[in-house]
Amino acid sequence: MRAIEISRFGPPEVLQGTERPEPVPAAGELLIAVQASGINRPDVLQRKGLYPMPPGVSDLPGLEIAGTVAGGAAADLADAGLKLGDPVCALVAGGGYAERCVAPAGQCLPVPQGLSMVEAASLPETFFTVWQNVFSIARLQPGETLLVQGGSSGIGVTAIQLAKAVCDGRCTVIVTAGSDDKCKACVALGADHGINYRTQDFVAETKRLTGGKGAHVVLDMVGGDYIERELQCMAEDGRLALIAVQGGTAARIDAGLLLRKRLAITGSTLRPRSVAYKTQLARELREQVWPLIAAGRVKPVIHQVFAAEQAAEAHALMESSTHVGKIVLAWR
Repeated sequence: MRAIEISRFGPPEVLQGTERPEPVPAAGELLIAVQASGINRPDVLQRKGLYPMPPGVSDLPGLEIAGTVAGGAAADLADAGLKLGDPVCALVAGGGYAERCVAPAGQCLPVPQGLSMVEAASLPETFFTVWQNVFSIARLQPGETLLVQGGSSGIGVTAIQLAKAVCDGRCTVIVTAGSDDKCKACVALGADHGINYRTQDFVAETKRLTGGKGAHVVLDMVGGDYIERELQCMAEDGRLALIAVQGGTAARIDAGLLLRKRLAITGSTLRPRSVAYKTQLARELREQVWPLIAAGRVKPVIHQVFAAEQAAEAHALMESSTHVGKIVLAWR
């Protein structure tokens, strides 16, 4: 089968086309004939040698795919409510940049009605991540304010739409982005306010926009010195969900402020979590979020589609941070 491998750690050009044996599904897994693969920041980190795959996982990059079910034990198909030929999208721990990929049956979800394979491939990584952190962990409620760092990213555009849809419009979403145009794009997707972090102080702006109360939930993929600043613009009993550290791992925390405001800071990574844990997230998404997609209340945001052979160009675009939404590879 065709695949894209990391020939060595380095710049986008190290992504090279190759031929690999077709993977064989183990017990509890399904074989997917891949038509599209989503691209995510962790793929870039893996390419640079900064995000090793978990033990036993394919060395090929790629954490989300869409295609048709091509194999698997009858019992596993039945447990997942699927049959051969069904269109699915799946969250995987690796191996997504290939024409064939194995995925835990519980992490395979039906392609929402009306979506293309490219659109479906853009869903799993960001939807699992946002659902886990904003709703399962940080417990965003109607009437609260959510602050999303990096609102124009794949995670950001998902968080904006899910917050509004799940809370039935009864929450305030504030996002940061690196340009006025990106802020406008986020507002067009449903955000109430966009803060250009290059020209505005997000702490002061968040306080102003909330009448001094602050944000109840913060979704942060920056880390570093952002954490200290986020605590300053959080509401009492606020929850900070840290999902990445693009700005660094070291942070100064005012413990007194943490105590006085009764703040909570959580950190999470999804890739190494158990299949059972991710299967439960998949069930929740299928029950509570997939109907929102089918109803058109939440929509995939695709910035650009590349042929699989253009994976290096796709990674270069990801690293430029000029995109709004998701970047996807198409295999056919």
